[in-house]
Amino acid sequence: MSESKCKCGPGYATPLDAVRNGPVEKLLYVVCVQPNLDEEHGDYLATVDVDPASPTYCQVIHRTYTNSKHNELHHSGWNTCSSCHFVPGGKEVPTRDRLVLPCLNSDRIFVIDTGTDPRAPKLAKVIEGDVLKGADCTAPHTTHCLPNGNIMISVMGDAEGNAKGDFVEFDKNFELVGTWSRGDRKALCGYDYWYQPHFNVMVASEWGAPKLFRRGYHPTDCDDRTQYGCRLNFYRWQERELFQTIDLGDDGLTPLEIRFLHNPRENQGYVGCAFYDVPVKKVQGENGEIEMMGGMMTDILISLDDRYLYFSNWRHGDVRQYDISDRANPRLTGQVFLGGAIQRDAPRRVLNDPELKEAPEPVFLKGRRLLGGPQMLQLSLDGRRLYVSSSLFSPWDKQFYPEMVAAGGTIVQLDIDVENGGMKLNENFLVDFGGEPYGPGLPHEMRYPGGDCTSDIWLVNE
Repeated sequence: MSESKCKCGPGYATPLDAVRNGPVEKLLYVVCVQPNLDEEHGDYLATVDVDPASPTYCQVIHRTYTNSKHNELHHSGWNTCSSCHFVPGGKEVPTRDRLVLPCLNSDRIFVIDTGTDPRAPKLAKVIEGDVLKGADCTAPHTTHCLPNGNIMISVMGDAEGNAKGDFVEFDKNFELVGTWSRGDRKALCGYDYWYQPHFNVMVASEWGAPKLFRRGYHPTDCDDRTQYGCRLNFYRWQERELFQTIDLGDDGLTPLEIRFLHNPRENQGYVGCAFYDVPVKKVQGENGEIEMMGGMMTDILISLDDRYLYFSNWRHGDVRQYDISDRANPRLTGQVFLGGAIQRDAPRRVLNDPELKEAPEPVFLKGRRLLGGPQMLQLSLDGRRLYVSSSLFSPWDKQFYPEMVAAGGTIVQLDIDVENGGMKLNENFLVDFGGEPYGPGLPHEMRYPGGDCTSDIWLVNE
């Protein structure tokens, strides 16, 4: 369709349009989990001021509480994005004004109105968990808008909490349409997904069964590959049918975040496998026990110009930047340590490290030690600022980094050299969730009001 015959909807015409003409972010919407399960205000969406010229820079300026317990807000997504940017003449032009917050534990979905007052979002609707269970689905995860204006959310479990890879579709008023996939062939597990209509394909990844990951991580969970994922699932977009599954084997356990290149004419993408994409380190614990510690790659993203890929290495404690101009041969161009479990003064002592000659030093910022490890990532549209939060999933936070849970999580900013590659910690930026009104909070995923590097999908405009 040509632009002359269309109305422009939300987002940006192309990824490079976002890079060149997108605004500098001034607000950051942050999904925050309340680790105190008895606190009645529960999880919340924090609005953070990230405008350096503002008197409330690096502060939480508003909190939209769920006012219910045991939700475990995790990921988020918009009611509409750049896939709906070009709208045929005569049709209603959608507005990006609803942020969708699915919950891993309660199966609720909170819909937040960000359009009325972007600095003070308010709750617009709550979809109770029984709605998903009625479709034999639980543990909703990734939200994307569809080109037709509907909203689709991936799920990871059936009504009993067993592993199940599927998708639920809602209309623009957030009424359930039904499950999206058709045919008898179903994915064993679910997690993230990304669609690419130009190639008639959608790719989905796998984590595990809700009844397993909700109770914390057990190394033996991975033994049953029907309940813990190691596969990529390929769907025909138009037909909505699963047509191919690729088993990644032991080297591809828990493939989590799926990121296609942003250019909709590119047919390539990447997936981060949490447990086996980073060389393991041999460590000795406080009681003399020997452990082979993996890095736990928990998030990846690609810059909007498709030049750099970033990933967080939650257990080892670093964020890495790769130049992916040569798609099949990523080249490491930046690495920054932001905590982790192998620091010089950590209880575990590294005995053998295939990557580092010495343990990283602890990191202090504005008088605060960074605890836990780097987790969720969000990049500015121009690629120059990378925001990094510290919380993965509260049961796992409590298991791996209890000191971070007790002190509250953080968000830091890395300054990016977009010309030559490389990144460094911004010493003037810190969002500290230790002093929240109802106790320390755990910040997870981050969004901008106008869209960002991980929420927008573009279509080929012909």
